[in-house]
Amino acid sequence: MTYKFTIIVPVYNEEDNLERVEKELSSYIKIATVSTSILFVNDGSTDKSQALIEAICERNEAFDYILFKENRGLSAAIKAGFDYVDSELVGYIDSDLQTTPEDFNILLKHIDAYELVTGVRSNRKDSFVKNMSSKIANGIRRAFTHDGMDDTGCPLKIIKTDYAKRIPMFRGLHRFLPAMIMLQNGRVTQVTVQHFPRMAGTAKFGLWNRLLGPLMDCFAYLWMKKKYINYEVSKSSK
Repeated sequence: MTYKFTIIVPVYNEEDNLERVEKELSSYIKIATVSTSILFVNDGSTDKSQALIEAICERNEAFDYILFKENRGLSAAIKAGFDYVDSELVGYIDSDLQTTPEDFNILLKHIDAYELVTGVRSNRKDSFVKNMSSKIANGIRRAFTHDGMDDTGCPLKIIKTDYAKRIPMFRGLHRFLPAMIMLQNGRVTQVTVQHFPRMAGTAKFGLWNRLLGPLMDCFAYLWMKKKYINYEVSKSSK
């Protein structure tokens, strides 16, 4: 079957969440406004996540997976997914399901007019420290990139795949997806989505890498912006 939309699900030691992930995504596929498939990217998990992923893929035709040899981080998992998919649209959602896949239908309403549509988490169900560090990190990023986005950390995005595939690989890219689309002269927008408490597992980012990491990545982005080459092919014999 040919799918129009592929949802990437990065996974790192999420064995307690995967049963719920299967249930929620299987339910979403049935109500998705476009034909949708799921791609797990296992970022070198050391728990039982891979065995669970393989079982899920065996009983669900629309589910596939990639397994990393070793842990390489969220940005690598997302980029690998971009490189792997061949659908017209690609998106991603975190396996902690603090956002709901149902809200992809809200984002899909806008994707025809934009190259990237990202969620903005309303009424966030996180701790004060996590919310405040996220707010500070977003402010730092906006000052460097001028992307106008309020919540690039929201794990609910849809991108036109040909734009996603042209994003260069670098650590921290998941924080700069709108900015990287804008470098390609792509259009970006943000839409309010729901947010829920984490039901199982543990967060993979703490205060230190929520603040210092984004700051260091901003300097990497500025260097990349200066060196970035954008082109369009006007004609080809193939």
